[in-house]
Amino acid sequence: MSETDTSRSADHDSPWKMALEGYFQEFLDLLFPAIHEQVDWSKGYSFLDKELQQITADANSGRRYADKLIKVYAREGSETWVLIHVEVQGEPEEAFAERMYTYQYRLRDRYGVDVVSLAVLADTRDSFRPASFRYQRWGCELTFTFPAAKLIDWEKRWAELEASTNVFALVVMAQIHAKRLKDGATRKDVKVALIRLLYERGYSREQVVQLFIIIDWMLQLPRALEPEFAQAVNTIQEEKHMPYVNTLERVEREKALHEGRHEGVEGMLRKQIALKFGDLPDWADERIASASDAQLDDWVAQILTADSLEALLGKH
Repeated sequence: MSETDTSRSADHDSPWKMALEGYFQEFLDLLFPAIHEQVDWSKGYSFLDKELQQITADANSGRRYADKLIKVYAREGSETWVLIHVEVQGEPEEAFAERMYTYQYRLRDRYGVDVVSLAVLADTRDSFRPASFRYQRWGCELTFTFPAAKLIDWEKRWAELEASTNVFALVVMAQIHAKRLKDGATRKDVKVALIRLLYERGYSREQVVQLFIIIDWMLQLPRALEPEFAQAVNTIQEEKHMPYVNTLERVEREKALHEGRHEGVEGMLRKQIALKFGDLPDWADERIASASDAQLDDWVAQILTADSLEALLGKH
């Protein structure tokens, strides 16, 4: 593995999961606008991570970046709810379409509701465009089709991404750059450009921090170029009078993410909580100190969408 090819094998560590959890509505609006229009967003939506894990536990996952199961409500009926299964595929895989069908029928069988399967193809092989699974034998035939968004198609619409007010456009640009650019210096330059664009869009402090983490995690640099990038970020923050990201905290966070140490993840969570909710009360301090690795991972992911400390850690 090269210094720039540092994508994590652990599925729960994917920045795509963080992005989908933080900006699911914006994700659909950008990549699947027709489906976005069919959802009644006023009724909210919920992530069913444990339910999806039960469905996919014994399936061959392939080289995916993330998968999510989301419960939404349809516009055409106040009591109609639909499961949306999102699969973000990192590399071409021969059995991908069959796996999409496997998850589809398992979810449909278990919950007895409509299931909409969506594929995000984050690879760079233009010919890899799975959109259906089909088999037939002795007069028995089945065809399953699903919408797929090929991210490199946006390279022809790059100006639209740069001008878009949709926050997810930055995620798509970062992913395309991460796949296309292997030269460290070039990656650093485009990463700085993305961060500058982030600071120029008028987002809230919380949004800037969340998107910075996603972009920073997705578009990684050789260690030798990290000081230059940190200096560039500091310069942008000084110019915009927006000192939102502490580069020292960022280095500590990246070290924790790379090494996966319990202490590092715990420290990162504490700093995220301080940034979003303020000082940590005693009950929360005790809960975090006694948490397992899996629980800390869950809280780190959920903090993006939690509206209170009690909602994140549970009532005390």
